[in-house]
Amino acid sequence: MLKKAILGVFVIFAMSAPLAPAEAAERALRVAVLSHSPPMSYVDASGELTGFNVEIMLALCDAMAVRCEPVGVTLDRVVDGVAAGDFDFAAVSLLATPERRARVAMTKPYYRSFSVWFARPAVKPGAGRVGLVRGGAQARYAQGHGWATLMLDTHDAVIAALAAGTVDATLLPMPTALAIQQDVRIRALGLTTTVVQDAELSGDVCLSVNPRDPALLERLNEAIDQIKRDGRFDRANSRFIPFRLQ
Repeated sequence: MLKKAILGVFVIFAMSAPLAPAEAAERALRVAVLSHSPPMSYVDASGELTGFNVEIMLALCDAMAVRCEPVGVTLDRVVDGVAAGDFDFAAVSLLATPERRARVAMTKPYYRSFSVWFARPAVKPGAGRVGLVRGGAQARYAQGHGWATLMLDTHDAVIAALAAGTVDATLLPMPTALAIQQDVRIRALGLTTTVVQDAELSGDVCLSVNPRDPALLERLNEAIDQIKRDGRFDRANSRFIPFRLQ
C-alpha cells in the first residue's frame, strides 16, 4: 500500500508495507518525477500522483525490493538534479542524447519514441510561435533551429497556451501528444499533427541515474528486464497509453 501526500509542487510517497530488518535499514531512494505531464506522470482529480512512469517506477522499486520516495520536479530540473546527486534516479522519459549521457548514467532503453508537431491549420513545423516545455529535447531542438518559442514549465501550461491562442503550435513527445488530443480544451481548436522523426527528436527513451552509483544502474537494468518479463510493463502500458510502446 502507498500513502500519498502532496506538499506544494512536491509529491512524496512512502511505502508502508512491513520490511525485513535489512530492507528497513536501507536508505529510501529519492526519485524525480513530473507531476504535470499526462499520461506519463501527473496528479489526478483525487490528488494522487499517477501515470505510466509512476507505475513503472513503483514496479521497478518493488522488483529491486527498495523503498522509494518520489519527488515532484519540473522537466528542466531533472538532469541537473540527477547529475548533482539530489536524486538517485528519475522516473522521467528522456531521449538518450549524447549531451545527457555525458552528465548522467542512462538505463537500457525501456521504449522508443518520436516527436509530434501539434499546430493550428496551415502552421508548418518551425513556423508561428511554438510553446515548449523547458528542459526537453523538443525545446533544445527548437532553440537550435531558431524557432520563435515560448518556454513553459509543464505540459499543462502548453495546453493552456494553445487554448488561449498565446502560441500557434507545440512539439511534444509522442505519448504526451496523444494525451493532449483527448483534452477538451484542445479538441475544439482543430489542430493538425505531423510526426517529426528527426534524429534529434526520436530514438531510445531511458531513465536517468546518479552517475556515481553504477550499482543502482545495474539493478535498474535488471529490474526493467524483470517487469517486462512478468507483464507489469505491459499492464502499465495498457492502462495509460492506447498503443503498444516498443
